[in-house]
Amino acid sequence: MIQNRSERSKDNNIGEASDKSASITSNTRPPTVLQVLPELVTGGVERGTVDIAGAIVEGGGRAIVVSAGGPMAHELARSGAEHVTLPVHSKNPFVIQKNIHRLADLAVAENVDIIHARSRASAWSAMYAAKKTGKNFITTFHGTYGHANSLKRAYNSVMTKGTLVIAISNFIAGHIRQVYGVPAANIRVIPRGVDLSRFNPEFVSRERIISLARKWRLPDGVPVIMLPGRLTRWKGQSIFIEAIKELGRKDVQCLIMGSDQGRHSYRRELERFIESQGMTGNVHVIGHFDDMPAAYMLADIVVSASLEPEAFGRVAAEAQAMGRQVIASDHGGARETVTQGETGWLTPPGDAKALAKTIDAVLAKSEVDRKKISERAKSNIQDNFSNESMCERTLDVYNDVLSLKPSAVGKPLTPGSS
Repeated sequence: MIQNRSERSKDNNIGEASDKSASITSNTRPPTVLQVLPELVTGGVERGTVDIAGAIVEGGGRAIVVSAGGPMAHELARSGAEHVTLPVHSKNPFVIQKNIHRLADLAVAENVDIIHARSRASAWSAMYAAKKTGKNFITTFHGTYGHANSLKRAYNSVMTKGTLVIAISNFIAGHIRQVYGVPAANIRVIPRGVDLSRFNPEFVSRERIISLARKWRLPDGVPVIMLPGRLTRWKGQSIFIEAIKELGRKDVQCLIMGSDQGRHSYRRELERFIESQGMTGNVHVIGHFDDMPAAYMLADIVVSASLEPEAFGRVAAEAQAMGRQVIASDHGGARETVTQGETGWLTPPGDAKALAKTIDAVLAKSEVDRKKISERAKSNIQDNFSNESMCERTLDVYNDVLSLKPSAVGKPLTPGSS
């Protein structure tokens, strides 16, 4: 058993031993969880993997992560987790086949109890390695993926083969029930968590905010409207630009923030579109930026204009945690994180005029009204979407799987089988 933070606190309060051995009930050694994902580059999947690895170690277990490497690998070492570099990012069938044997050998050598797959290509290797070694296998379904034809659905289906399947929102849970026929009993909904030790307005110094405002040459007293998210067409950057044009105000500064991830032509396309609309003085494309808490603090309004449903919607959640006024597209995970008129606003996806109208209405709100919404938004994230909650609920899934009868190991659950 791996203890979550609340269980450790309870044990300490009643005077039980707090060392690692106290957290193990039926095993003679700490449980070992092996997470598998393509790479450790910045992103929601990668951040969740690192956070869960830290929670496993903190809870008295052993955490191993297999990936092709990346800049976040050093964070694992700081948390006490271990990293093994393998080419699990490859979609080459021959490499996948080799990875099955590599992962199986690793799972046996390191006495792994659970293999947790987080992405499709690496999940195929992980699933067959789990079958080969009789290890518990679970998955996290992070997005809708492309599923227009049977071949794509067959490729995606590996993410439904876990004994338990973690869905990062109710929207995703409904998707995998409808498209892949996964029984509700096999699904555990665990929303992505916001790191409240980082995304907290109280922890962002005034100096950081002022320095950033100077760097981006933002005039004092001018409303700032921000659209964070990687530069890709479905994130709705062009709709945002159209909405600002429709807004018709020259006293605003608008920032489109995010990495183009090699899509240099799309960034140039956006910059040309801004120029063609005569808004080069008001709308600016900013590249990838690491200090997002400080960036959010500069914004009067944070917009998520995604044209396709977000599986969860990290921007809307982070911005609420920072007490920003949030406007998001009315579909997908945003419907679960944003409460219309209470913690933010929802607008029809792809509707620039509706977005402009909502931006105008939010800018017109009084300071008192904005503060009320800000406080409700922060409470919403703290109560429902914290990183701590995500970690505790994931450890609960691990413990549920560890409690299965040996005959159920590696097999998807059916109602009543656990």
